[in-house]
Amino acid sequence: MTISDVARAAGVSVATVSKVVNNRYGVSPATAERVLGVVAELGYESSLVARSLRQRSTNVVGVLVAGFEPYSTELLKGISSAVEGTGYELLAYSGGSDGGSMVGWERRSLSRLAGTLIDAAIVVTPTLVLTEAQGIPVVAIDPHTGPEGTPTVDSDNTSGAREAVEHLIGLGHRRIAHLGGRTDLESARLRELGYRQALAAAGIEVDPGWVRVGGYWPETADAPARELLDPPSGERPTAVFAANDQSAIHVLEVAAEKGLRVPEDLSVVGFDDIPESASCTPPLTTVAQPLHRMGAEALRMVLDLLQGTPREQHLRLPTSLVVRSSTGPAPSPR
Repeated sequence: MTISDVARAAGVSVATVSKVVNNRYGVSPATAERVLGVVAELGYESSLVARSLRQRSTNVVGVLVAGFEPYSTELLKGISSAVEGTGYELLAYSGGSDGGSMVGWERRSLSRLAGTLIDAAIVVTPTLVLTEAQGIPVVAIDPHTGPEGTPTVDSDNTSGAREAVEHLIGLGHRRIAHLGGRTDLESARLRELGYRQALAAAGIEVDPGWVRVGGYWPETADAPARELLDPPSGERPTAVFAANDQSAIHVLEVAAEKGLRVPEDLSVVGFDDIPESASCTPPLTTVAQPLHRMGAEALRMVLDLLQGTPREQHLRLPTSLVVRSSTGPAPSPR
């Protein structure tokens, strides 16, 4: 559907339709009403690029993710709820699957979208430090490098991890393993720090063999999870704190495959509280990040940047422990 189709159906010129859809003067109320009726009937929408060229804005905020997975999907839910009533629309864009290197995907994405399709961007877990050199306001959620450069929203990873491990210690566990996240993420480093802090505070020495890199994905967590649950020494941990829910859920699957009962033989805690954590078997004890609120706050932050409203550069939100059926008292020594 083109602007010429609208003009033909309404019996006016293309210039008149342009004035109406762009809220410019020079059209009588009756004509404007007739044109808008045709626009609604035909479903016409001017292109974002054309609108950008005319108005130097699109009223669209881009949400850039490396890929659509449970974590980014929950953030998107929070962003979409917060955008209602603001006059802005959202463009969700996956930039990490274009065949190029994963490092720097956000800069490639911004170069394609900034200034023509979007007025500002929320970037989920960017790999590089971003600045307004990209030409538009940018807010980062949980960046790889931590809160530096661009305004940032994240959660208190260290405190959340510490609370998770304290929960296991309180249940009597002493042999507690950590299935860590990606080595390039600051959030993963902070979660391991919280794990180590909780053990140190309880006077429990960290066993280097019980700290493994899981990489945040089931496929990358598979081998280290199996090594933890079937160690060469024969002494396995009684509990595993995984750096995210997807890894933790995979630990549950590997435990079931090996005949280990959860939580009687093994307790498991995750991090994030994605919807799958409540529906897996058994339901997963996890550290809840306020993912919807993180998305909503990022949207508010980027709109403040667009409007020139001063606000804090870094917003860190608290986490909370959600206790479900995957954790229980430590098994008695045999």
